Amino acid sequence: MNRNIDSKTAAGRNLMKWAFVPALAFAFASGASAENKVAVHGSVQADIVFPETDSEIGAGPYDHKILFNTYADVNLASRYVDAGLRAEFMKWPLPGYENDFSGWGLSNIYVKGKYKGFDLTAGDFYEQFGSGFILRTYEERALGIDNSIRGGRLNVNAINGVRLTALGGVQRRYWDWSKHSQVYGANAELYLEQWMPSLRNHNATWMIGGSYVLKHEDDEDIMLPGVLYVLNLPKFVNAFDVRSSFNKGPWSVLAEYAWKGQDPSFDNNYTYRHGSAVMLSGSYSKKGMSVLMQAKRSENMAFRSRRSVQGISAFINNMPAFAYQHTYALPALYPYASQYAPGEWAFQGSFSYNFKRKTPLGGRYGTKVTVNASYISSLVHNGNPLAYVPDPNNPGQDVVINTNMGTNGSSSPFFKMGPSNYFDVNVQIEKRLSAPLQVSFMYMNQFFNNQVMKIVETDEKYIHTNILVADVKYKFNRKFTLRGELQYLFSNQDQKDWAYGLLEFSYNPYLMVTVSDMWNCGETGTHYYMFGVTGSYRSNRLMLSYGRTRQGFNCSGGVCREVPAMHGFQVSYTYNF
Repeated sequence: MNRNIDSKTAAGRNLMKWAFVPALAFAFASGASAENKVAVHGSVQADIVFPETDSEIGAGPYDHKILFNTYADVNLASRYVDAGLRAEFMKWPLPGYENDFSGWGLSNIYVKGKYKGFDLTAGDFYEQFGSGFILRTYEERALGIDNSIRGGRLNVNAINGVRLTALGGVQRRYWDWSKHSQVYGANAELYLEQWMPSLRNHNATWMIGGSYVLKHEDDEDIMLPGVLYVLNLPKFVNAFDVRSSFNKGPWSVLAEYAWKGQDPSFDNNYTYRHGSAVMLSGSYSKKGMSVLMQAKRSENMAFRSRRSVQGISAFINNMPAFAYQHTYALPALYPYASQYAPGEWAFQGSFSYNFKRKTPLGGRYGTKVTVNASYISSLVHNGNPLAYVPDPNNPGQDVVINTNMGTNGSSSPFFKMGPSNYFDVNVQIEKRLSAPLQVSFMYMNQFFNNQVMKIVETDEKYIHTNILVADVKYKFNRKFTLRGELQYLFSNQDQKDWAYGLLEFSYNPYLMVTVSDMWNCGETGTHYYMFGVTGSYRSNRLMLSYGRTRQGFNCSGGVCREVPAMHGFQVSYTYNF
């Protein structure tokens, strides 16, 4: 039993265990007949680091000689009942995770019954309404996020063209399932093509959806700095979301609007202004060409189950970042994270075209060209809310406070945009030069506002980069492949220029050997070398690596986790069954 969980939560967990046992028995009983077979699947994952102190890159010292994150889960599926559980052991977690991440125990356990379009889940589950503006619970182990809901959920698909969901429970934050806050929600989606033959006859689909989320939170006394009064915080926070998507042939359009009630928290300086988000997305795709255009405006949409709890795993919702998610090392040095509060304007566009074979630009094997662009700006808020007031605890001294605290906050004109937060335009070319040789090139121009992001330790407000990437892959035969990367980042800010090189040799599908080095050739001269070997056999995968990791951020979907500098030996093992 996890030592970080109070007795009431532990008792609830024991109750869930007793509920789990008869569910498994029922599942196995159902499997007695041929049509009700039980399928068992699961996985084991262990990420282990043997860290070494390295003063040159700022790694260490460490309190423990071994750090690790381990997970083991098993799931059973049958015709009428699904069930599963997950055990985790993170008593000494990998560097960079929040302090509350440390712990061990049964983190996830559920039983789901299914019958004729109805399914009822009791236990831990994940859910997303629409694009996640008012509700998204999910697991992302690389970021340390697991904000599942522990309670009950009912899904109804019994009516043709209608999907309904109702749920309620408490949200997980690491090893805490707070009894002081509950989350309830409902979602409905109508698929009109099921009722309108004219849509089906024209190869079109049309969905209309709506969602509602209610957060109930117990009273919490918050004394504002520099003032002598306590806020009257709302016990209930309501949020709504409406959306519609239309698809016809290669065309697709999505429009979505979300609204959140008064929810003062540290994110919005404890103001009572409503939150909102609006998004419009359109795409066109056919063989050889695709186009995507998106626009989003969000304001004051930080939505947490506990308003005073910080950290990336405390959100009920998720605001997707309209910035290209780079996989190459140097383009990912300055990633963008969504600004939940006060908000942002965000635009993203992508165009991809395949030049056909045996044409002047396509050549013998064809050529693919992709252009991506992102632009994100802050909102304009009227007035300057910052002021100096006497500090009641230190006579003769002043403190800086936000005078909007306890008010509706400053207004923000809808269409007016503030300073740029982030800009990125990149061009990628993929070309096969011969049957075994394939090359990819990328050029990227990037602008990064460190005043907003504050993820780089530098006094410079803005960072401009130009990045070149060459990726070459040569396939000797069906088994042996050699791949190499060369990257260079030009910049006059932060630590100036960077160079990166990688060689990767693969013996498919069993073995991969990699050697890489990230070199700060602009200012410090530091090398971040890495050697790695990965082996795969059937359902087993083992990766061994040794080297340095640069301090930075690991980002996914607009959410970022700080990763400290690290030097040492790493082991990663996964087994799926």
